[in-house]
Amino acid sequence: MAEQQQRPSWSEYFMSITELVAQRSTCIRRKVGAILVRDKRIICTGYNGAPKEIQHCLDVGCMRQQMGVPSGERHELCRGLHAEQNAIIQAALHGVSIDGTTLYCTNMPCSICSKMLINAGIVEIYFKEGYADSLSTIMLDEAGIPYKTFVPAGAQPPGR
Repeated sequence: MAEQQQRPSWSEYFMSITELVAQRSTCIRRKVGAILVRDKRIICTGYNGAPKEIQHCLDVGCMRQQMGVPSGERHELCRGLHAEQNAIIQAALHGVSIDGTTLYCTNMPCSICSKMLINAGIVEIYFKEGYADSLSTIMLDEAGIPYKTFVPAGAQPPGR
């Protein structure tokens, strides 16, 4: 009899893909990946980096780092887009609705991305690591969108 192979759960599968997407990031400070999923199908992906035709931070340096801007503050002082923003833009460019999708992201969305995700109709969020922007959780709570830290099977939840 053949040995039963362990398959990843759907959340483990999608979070693994999200981590692979993050490897395309051109951000010096943090590599972030995001995917939007509906009915166990990936609708679109995104990673953080500069808009097309704009030099990447890998090439010209990080303005936020040079100015000493802490993580989670002054989001407008960055040449890059967040992974969640790029995923939303990719869906829009290809005429694909993301209403009713689940976000898998390597980091908790910031408040700007959270506002966009709320209006886009995202129904739940899984993330691997937190982010220093408490307004995002306040807004997601008010909008009734559940979010939770992804914990792989067999791993201890954070804080234990």
